[in-house]
Amino acid sequence: MSGKEIMISKDSQSEREPLIDPNFLFRFSVPCLPFKKSWTDEGIQLSKKYLVPSFGELLKRPVFADLRVGWSEEGLFFTVRVAGKKNTPWCRSTRMEDSDGLQVWIDTRDTHTTHRAGRFCHRFVFLPFGGGSRQEQPVADWLPVARAREAPHPANQEDLAVRSERRIDGYVLEGFIAAAALTGYDPQEHPQLGFTYAVIDRELGWQTLSLGPEYSFREDPSLWGTLELVRS
Repeated sequence: MSGKEIMISKDSQSEREPLIDPNFLFRFSVPCLPFKKSWTDEGIQLSKKYLVPSFGELLKRPVFADLRVGWSEEGLFFTVRVAGKKNTPWCRSTRMEDSDGLQVWIDTRDTHTTHRAGRFCHRFVFLPFGGGSRQEQPVADWLPVARAREAPHPANQEDLAVRSERRIDGYVLEGFIAAAALTGYDPQEHPQLGFTYAVIDRELGWQTLSLGPEYSFREDPSLWGTLELVRS
């Protein structure tokens, strides 16, 4: 054989990460159970049956958050418990995209055939802190999806709700997205939603539904999973 030969030991091969993220080979579908109650100032409680997994575990990505999602005709409900922290979450209402917290992407038509978001694609951000004069209040807002071909109707603040509690090793975050904030939301006619999420933490990393932040899932709906709105 001409030229230089590069010898790779079996040990070094076994230590290398896969050339292709295993999550890239699958489109994940997650059941979402109905939630019979309405949002109140006391927030909500979702039991373990509402848990949404993180398939990033296939590539040994960090799992530090317990995310649960429920649905009703009124909208979508979320709870997040982040544990294992030593530092205070970094949250700024003026820098929502860069802050620690929960981000969710929702396509009310569950379309996976386009790489750019359309008018049924949404992005919401929930922060445990960062609001108010002392930056101690939770924050919820709508953000546009990058590179979108078309945008949904911007969400009004009254159509989003959020509540949080500080814990010794993290926080609990509860959120609600009203149906009015979701262009095209119609569980009867369209019981499948395109869906992905990211729990972002400067200390602990990124926990996602499947692909990590090195992929363009934040702007590409074809990389999102599916949330199945189960009726019973």
